[in-house]
Amino acid sequence: MPLPSFHRWTRTTMAVVLLGLATQSALADQLDDIRKAGKIRIATTISTPLFGFTDDKLQLAGSDVDAARLLAQDLGVQLELAGVTNAARVPTLQANRADIVVGSLSITPERQKVIDFSIPYAVISLIIGGPRSVAVKDYAGLAGKRVGVTRATPNDTLTTQNAKGAEVVRYEDDATLITSMVTGQIDLFSSTPSNLQEMQKKAADKNLEMKFEQKAFDLGIAMNKNQPRLKEWIDNWVRTNQKNGKLNAIYKKYHGRDLPQATQNPQ
Repeated sequence: MPLPSFHRWTRTTMAVVLLGLATQSALADQLDDIRKAGKIRIATTISTPLFGFTDDKLQLAGSDVDAARLLAQDLGVQLELAGVTNAARVPTLQANRADIVVGSLSITPERQKVIDFSIPYAVISLIIGGPRSVAVKDYAGLAGKRVGVTRATPNDTLTTQNAKGAEVVRYEDDATLITSMVTGQIDLFSSTPSNLQEMQKKAADKNLEMKFEQKAFDLGIAMNKNQPRLKEWIDNWVRTNQKNGKLNAIYKKYHGRDLPQATQNPQ
């Protein structure tokens, strides 16, 4: 005899609830899974100068890479480091190809809808830059200009929203954006001070400079949602290594300046 519709609905509902609880439990135990596996998979950027890049020995380097190494060391597990493009950072995490992301990922409301962040471990400034000969002091001055950005970054969002009348040209990674600026394919760019430094090294004759700061963002270590124990451990790790000065030392080594006091002294 077929089950009454109420019983079929109840059984289906219970199955969905149990599946949800099982999934949440599995995610909540990821910290234990990492320790059991004896390794942590960390994704980082491969083309964001000073944060994550490939050095002259074709090895990943940068402040985020050093921070990832310190995190794995303190957790007592091996580090499996994966270099990804900026646009691939969140998808890599969501596809479970990495446990966390330490990759100059700004904490934004849009991203917080789909992933979780640790408390800030570093900061990044977003700027508009270009040749000294181009007079620009605000968004209004970008009208009629070709402005390069890296796709799927806060730079992309801010510039698209505010640069009315500009032609926003999107690139898949910072390295391509840098090349485009130094070869004259775009008039101006929206990026970071570290990328401006790389451009200045590659094309000193272009007299590239910062025009104005768009915004300063806190950077967080990213993880999938519903991982409370993993988040708690990482938050405590950030607090400890901010207070003992290790994260500031890493940042200063690559960026030549200290972290803001608010970042060095988290609550």
